[in-house]
Amino acid sequence: MNGIIALPLVPLRQSDSEISEMTSQLLFGERVEILEVRERWLFVRNYSDNYTGWVDRKMIQILSNQEDERLNLQNSFCVPVPFVYCNIINSEEKMCIPGGSLLHGFANNQCKIGDEIYEIKLQGSTNPQEISSERILYLATQYLNAPYLWGGKTIMGIDCSGFVQVIYAFCQIQLPRDASMQVEKGQVIDFLSQSQAGDLAFFENADGKIIHVGLLYNNHQIIHASGSVKIESIDTHGIISSKTGEYTHKLRVIKRLI
Repeated sequence: MNGIIALPLVPLRQSDSEISEMTSQLLFGERVEILEVRERWLFVRNYSDNYTGWVDRKMIQILSNQEDERLNLQNSFCVPVPFVYCNIINSEEKMCIPGGSLLHGFANNQCKIGDEIYEIKLQGSTNPQEISSERILYLATQYLNAPYLWGGKTIMGIDCSGFVQVIYAFCQIQLPRDASMQVEKGQVIDFLSQSQAGDLAFFENADGKIIHVGLLYNNHQIIHASGSVKIESIDTHGIISSKTGEYTHKLRVIKRLI
């Protein structure tokens, strides 16, 4: 049994309780596989990145087999801006949906989920654009000053791996959800001096575990989510705080995906 997100976002929780830790978020248009059903809760897997967690069943729209098959045949377009307003045609209501949301079968400024039609007006082409370092930086800087939120994936609150995941999703590259999984992707860059804009830099704790990730702005600056999304200096040792001048994250490895 499958479901889809027809709200701007849905919190994905560690356990079946409203006070449980939010580990991630499901964005508008993302589809899920329902793995377990409880009275108020569903345990789901996000088809986009295979991440699992619990959601309030009131927040998931169950898909009929016919609707599920229809969506399978359609291409999806990833909203490439931090947020956009949409008109819900049948109910004549409005809704704000976040960047990274998926619009299935998007054409003529509209997409459809079940019987509802959503009108979203986006500037520019909706065709896939060439992936480049310049485009990644352009997209990433739109999120500057977004506050840090553990498990967050939107401009209203985002964590380090969520930030990287959403920016690369804009470029049609789907990354895993957590930094410890993202580090398995891409080609190793041996030296910081050889890095280029858009490369991913990963950072470790005292035990050698990957705990942080950011996008290189160039070979001496990084844009990352720590307190907020910001640009800070980086050298071969790690990230240097723009406020204190001290090292905040220890560099482990640099990976290239484009």
